Amino acid sequence: MGVINVKMPDGDRIALDAVEGWRVMEILRDQGMPISAECGGACACATCHVRISPEWLASLHPARDDEEDKLDEIIDVSPASRLSCQIIWDPTLDGLELELMKGAGS
Repeated sequence: MGVINVKMPDGDRIALDAVEGWRVMEILRDQGMPISAECGGACACATCHVRISPEWLASLHPARDDEEDKLDEIIDVSPASRLSCQIIWDPTLDGLELELMKGAGS
């Protein structure tokens, strides 16, 4: 087990237990974070959009073309934007910091 540090849309910060092999989206959703994840991890929507803290971006595998296409549909996308369903948590990501985007859970 490890930790994902989440900055909420209102600025609060929460540490979540992370399980190896789980999608970050699953960890967020299953611990009650306000994230829709409507497609369940199929990279078919963008309702699990998060922003990764800059110091963690290089630790993640690059976004695939299908993820980039979905991110292009988001109005408030940034270079730190990722779909949390496309990030598989492993021990190298212990302490990962991300921000939930306002409206991701709607």
